Amino acid sequence: MPPHSQPRGILFDLDGTLLHTAPDLVKAINQLRHEYHLAALPFESAISMVGKGAQNLVKRALADALTTVDLTMAYQQFSQHYHAINGDSTEEYAEVTNGLSALYRAGFKLAIVTNKPSEFTLPLLTQFGWKEYFGSIVCGDTLTHKKPHPAPILHACSELDISVSEALMVGDSMNDVLAAQAANCQCVVFNYGYNEGVAIEHALTQNNTVRIFSHFDQLVASLS
Repeated sequence: MPPHSQPRGILFDLDGTLLHTAPDLVKAINQLRHEYHLAALPFESAISMVGKGAQNLVKRALADALTTVDLTMAYQQFSQHYHAINGDSTEEYAEVTNGLSALYRAGFKLAIVTNKPSEFTLPLLTQFGWKEYFGSIVCGDTLTHKKPHPAPILHACSELDISVSEALMVGDSMNDVLAAQAANCQCVVFNYGYNEGVAIEHALTQNNTVRIFSHFDQLVASLS
């Protein structure tokens, strides 16, 4: 597969790629920690835990609890907190709505491939008016596996009725890069996202096949 061949389908991560969800996530994390009599985490520390799904986020957020934590109950508590504020302080990154609209009108098949559970993902897509753009929405609870496993990418390609060689994964983290590599899918990343607290440029020092963009308009221009 040519490393930068023109795709027919574009698969988007959500948190840190299309939406800056960190303010709401960090608030919910610290509300959860308060219930366990733990001090609030600094913003950067909390957001570095985001990326491998909500259950993993809860586990990491309560790692310093002095007593054994029932993670099932803790997730339910986190879910209640996050549902109450999901979308309140979340913002789209610059030009995302315009860019998605342009790509959709240009005939690209679009999908969401995120580790975020569907109960939090779908309300955000509705809030920002994006659901109509996506022919596939693969969330963290859609399949048995999450990114960096290739299954979510392969599932999205199947629902879009394209081959993986015709797809482009767009994300912000090594979860996206590793999933794309495992699926033999093209990948680009934005450098404004989260990547578990590590700059994506540093994480990709040994990889010359993944392009890095700093603005959504650059992605759209590269596909024109």
